[in-house]
Amino acid sequence: MRAHPKFNGLSPMLIKTMPGLASPHKIIVTGATSIIGYFLLSRLVAAGHEVHAISRDGGKYVGTTSNQLIWHEADISRAGQFPLIHAEALIHLAPLWLLPPLLPVLALQRIKRVIGFGSTSLFSKADSADAGERQIACRLAEAEEAIRRLCDASETNWTVLRPTLVYDCARDKNITRIASFIRRYGFFPLLGKASGLRQPVHADDLAEACLTALEQPSTFNKAYNVSGGETLSYRQMVEKIFTSLGKPARFLTVPPWMFRGAINVMALISDKQGTTLEMAIRMNVDLCFDHTEATLDFGFSPRPFTPHWNDG
Repeated sequence: MRAHPKFNGLSPMLIKTMPGLASPHKIIVTGATSIIGYFLLSRLVAAGHEVHAISRDGGKYVGTTSNQLIWHEADISRAGQFPLIHAEALIHLAPLWLLPPLLPVLALQRIKRVIGFGSTSLFSKADSADAGERQIACRLAEAEEAIRRLCDASETNWTVLRPTLVYDCARDKNITRIASFIRRYGFFPLLGKASGLRQPVHADDLAEACLTALEQPSTFNKAYNVSGGETLSYRQMVEKIFTSLGKPARFLTVPPWMFRGAINVMALISDKQGTTLEMAIRMNVDLCFDHTEATLDFGFSPRPFTPHWNDG
């Protein structure tokens, strides 16, 4: 049986220091091919758990199924497709609003522990001038409320983790896109001073947090903001990306009154897809969230912002 690609490069030292649960469990992971799933699956397996990974792309990985990692191909937006798995817990890495429709199915399967990942966009986009962003915030809020209500009714212990800016320098759509722009053009456009504060959080820190919180009673029936271990301005964040690429920081600073014209430049960051005026404005808006409660309840201790690129 060939090794699962998500385990490649996982050092023995890292495996030895992974926090495990009190005893091995059968755990379902939805959205298993996500950025957090990339790190979580290997941590769960290393901790001795039997992991059932669910994804619409699960069929691509069936050849890597083993005694500890079993892949299932299913569209979880259709609750009727959810496979029958007699598991103890579910970790939901897909969009949070896809979780509430699954909860009645999980209750029938007697799953009594659920962890879901939301986003601090619940707060930061609630008053956005962009209707699409307001809708995302609304869907997150409605999902959290539904999770509380449905889990309370079925006596299921739930936890929601709300990350800030998630990165891994490989699959993320934020830090990696900025780096791609810098590699291609040798500079980066900023709107005004780009003084808005950020707390990038590494996906592996979120995977560790999830594993640690899984059997901590102090986390039951609570939602947590989980931000990165360093607070820095948007400009400082981009400067660190320049440094990590071995390039001098070169910026094209656009004054605020030129916002709308600058959007044409900013669109290049995301290959002209999805860049909005609101995204540009947020360069000068603080998006900081305190994770003290997560630290107190389950020892959440994220690393400082450390972009690292594996170009090999």
